[in-house]
Amino acid sequence: MRDQEPGPEGRRLTTREAAELLGVKPETVYAYVSRGHLSSRRAPGGRGSTFDAREVETLARRNRRESAPGSGSGAELSVRTALTLIEGDRYYFRGVDATELAARHSYEEVAEWLWTGRLRPGVTFTAPAASVAAARRAAGALPEHAGPVDRLRVAAVAAAAADPLRFDLAEKSVLATARTLIPTLVAALGPADPTDRDEGPLARRLWGRLSGRPADDKTLRVLDTALALLVDHDLAASTLAVRVAASARAHAYAAVSAGLGVLEGPLHGAASGLAHKLIVEVLDRGDAGPVIAEELRAGRRIPGLGHRLYTGEDPRARLLFTLLRELPQCEPALAAVHDIVATAARHTPLHANVDLALAVFTASFTMPATAGETIFAVGRTAGWIAHALEEYGERPLRMRPSGMYVGSKPPQPLPRPLPE
Repeated sequence: MRDQEPGPEGRRLTTREAAELLGVKPETVYAYVSRGHLSSRRAPGGRGSTFDAREVETLARRNRRESAPGSGSGAELSVRTALTLIEGDRYYFRGVDATELAARHSYEEVAEWLWTGRLRPGVTFTAPAASVAAARRAAGALPEHAGPVDRLRVAAVAAAAADPLRFDLAEKSVLATARTLIPTLVAALGPADPTDRDEGPLARRLWGRLSGRPADDKTLRVLDTALALLVDHDLAASTLAVRVAASARAHAYAAVSAGLGVLEGPLHGAASGLAHKLIVEVLDRGDAGPVIAEELRAGRRIPGLGHRLYTGEDPRARLLFTLLRELPQCEPALAAVHDIVATAARHTPLHANVDLALAVFTASFTMPATAGETIFAVGRTAGWIAHALEEYGERPLRMRPSGMYVGSKPPQPLPRPLPE
């Protein structure tokens, strides 16, 4: 029975009816409301909420189209999200300019904004001793040549195994996991300064795993800003993997592991490392000309230049370069970057992107070439959690594309065994 007779504005549905029409739980209906996909109104007498039937039906049709086999028709996959918008060579977190957020707030504060839509001034993340111990033991068992992403992936699995409540996907529980998982990953990257008790701002703790040099406030500000800038960037390949895992209701640790797995690919997470090596080589030779010439002769793209989502300058790089110019240690690497951009412009004029800015930072403080990838992975973990939270509010297994079979037409005869 309807809770209200059809009025001039159209028929209204109860929460239960809206949930049935959408094929979701009642809690997800309210998640749709909080994200702006549906509007609600208190029912007469104040018992529960009602929903415009036309809005619900429109959303249900959209959901069906997304899950229908072959619905892509060759187009790129699109996923509704209220997290990040990239528009006009700028990007926004929940509608707020992301570079302004990163310039004024810490990484932890920006992460909280992306997760909850609320700022928590002065928030810091800490991890339980048991989680850190499990992650460090697992990462410590890896061979010496293991890279930082190897350590992060193993640490995520170990932290999950140490958490018996990891399958609780309620928003409050996932947020609690996020606030402990990120510092656990940092702690597992290796021994820090003996005086570091894994407390205080995350950037300070991460610095001790990246560089043997002491850090002042300006240096830590660059690292903290880089982490905040890298929190999210729409549906990058690793983020899509996280959403697919969350769609299958994998717990938050497993969703983050999926993102880290994609980050291992040379076309996604390794770009800053290649840019780091490019800067070091230009500094060694004293001239970008022969270095760029060799890259072009080998048919390779110049790392750190251009971005498919920006026609102009990468806004993340713009802010980082502004901060890097305040550090005297970065002057040689910044001069090398100017030479690289000017030399490459003779072939194809492209702007420097965030990978090149990160490379200036890592090369200037004698960090390993993998340091930029580490910064990226730690920073982006917050965004992966935000996307997992969004996906937990959607219909399960909605990201199930249909394969287009191009093999031999059946029926085929049984294969013959190979001769011994």
